[in-house]
Amino acid sequence: MRRVCEPMLVRVEASIAGASVTEVPSSEVAPESPVRRKRGRPRDPEADGRILAAASALILMRGFESMTVDEVASNAGVGKATVYRRWSRKEDLAVAAMEQLYSDEIPSPDTGSIRGDLTAMFASVLAFVNSPAGLDHVRTTIKESMRDDRIAALYRDASVRAEENATEVFERAIERGEVRPDTPVRTAVQFLGSLVATRAITGQDVPDLDEVDELVDFVLRGISA
Repeated sequence: MRRVCEPMLVRVEASIAGASVTEVPSSEVAPESPVRRKRGRPRDPEADGRILAAASALILMRGFESMTVDEVASNAGVGKATVYRRWSRKEDLAVAAMEQLYSDEIPSPDTGSIRGDLTAMFASVLAFVNSPAGLDHVRTTIKESMRDDRIAALYRDASVRAEENATEVFERAIERGEVRPDTPVRTAVQFLGSLVATRAITGQDVPDLDEVDELVDFVLRGISA
């Protein structure tokens, strides 16, 4: 008779010295799992910021229509595929870029007087809109708001926040007795912004810093107690 061979035994060694040795049938030894290696480069945590900054600059410089994803990627130092992995459409990238532009908060000044507060506020606004980037921002905001409801909503929310900060200036002035309690605060708050927007749309020169005192006097005459 042929001798029936018993299952071959496999020696499994412990991982630390001195450990006991156990023998198990080879049929019970689990095959080693293949080691999976990650493919591609690790995600760059700073890429999003560079992409949005590049998109914002191009939108302000030339407008949404002239902005290309290729140029955004080149200026941000990333591949085109990297941009599309984050924003699948050019429109989505534009909205995200504009959202970043609107994210800055401008606190309301508190100098102790309505004249000092308005002077500080108006000087800040006029310094911005008289810079190339500032005027481009105003014009681009108005144009893009007409094209995309999402950008219009961003602009509207940013305007509301700015008006709320400015309203605090007038409310403090009312408490101090500097202006009438029945002052149309909303109209006073929107005065300079409306003036700047109108001139930007019509291609006229926006007020400059030399006109700050004149503009402040105009508002104060209308709201004085």
